[in-house]
Amino acid sequence: MVKKITEKEYGQMDKKGVVIIDFSAEWCGPCRMLAPVLDEISEEYEGKASFYNVDVDANPGLAGEFFVQSIPALAVIKDGKTEDMQVGFQPKENLKAFIDRFV
Repeated sequence: MVKKITEKEYGQMDKKGVVIIDFSAEWCGPCRMLAPVLDEISEEYEGKASFYNVDVDANPGLAGEFFVQSIPALAVIKDGKTEDMQVGFQPKENLKAFIDRFV
């Protein structure tokens, strides 16, 4: 399951292991297409990675911290360090290949 978080929750969360953050907005068509795909992937990767969603309109500071300029954007954090980012909608298999590099 992909959990929606705020800037405050991000600051307080444990970032051990692999954390995937989906930066999106409600008005973004590709973001809405990506959401169900990420839900499926999050179930497949349960125990291997944690999945979160951040609304860039409601949390501009966090989007700025990750230098998000286009959405959807996925950030991969491993043990507290940002490892990589991917921008734009991708098919499920491409997303899994991207995430597999870190789990």
